[in-house]
Amino acid sequence: MAICDHDPDLLAERPGLLIIADKGYVAAELDRYLAERGVQLLRPSSRNRTPRFGERLLKPIRQLIESVNDTLKGQLDLELHGGRSPEGVGARIAQRILAVTAAIWHNQATGQPVTRSLIAYDH
Repeated sequence: MAICDHDPDLLAERPGLLIIADKGYVAAELDRYLAERGVQLLRPSSRNRTPRFGERLLKPIRQLIESVNDTLKGQLDLELHGGRSPEGVGARIAQRILAVTAAIWHNQATGQPVTRSLIAYDH
C-alpha cells in the first residue's frame, strides 16, 4: 500500500493491474485497498480456505521465477557479485543479466536445443 500511496500514477497508468504475491500478503485491509483502486491480487489461499480465482496459474509462474533465481544465483554467481557500493553492485548485476540475455538470444538464433544453457560460454 505504501508503494501505491507514494506513486499515485503507478495505478492510474495501469488499469486492471494484476499483482502476484505469495501467501504472506493476507490482510482484509490490503484486499479492500486494492479493490478500491481496481487492482487484482493473485496469491495462494491458506490451506483452510477456498482456492482463490486464478490460483491454479500460480504454480507455473512460481516455477519460472524460481528457475530464473536459480540461474542468477548458480550460473551467474549473483550472490558473489563483488560490488563494493550500491552502484557497483547494480553494474555487476546488470552485466550478468545482460550476459545471460545475450546467451539465450544467441542460443535461440542459432537453433540450440537448450536455450538457457550457458555451458558453452563457461570458460
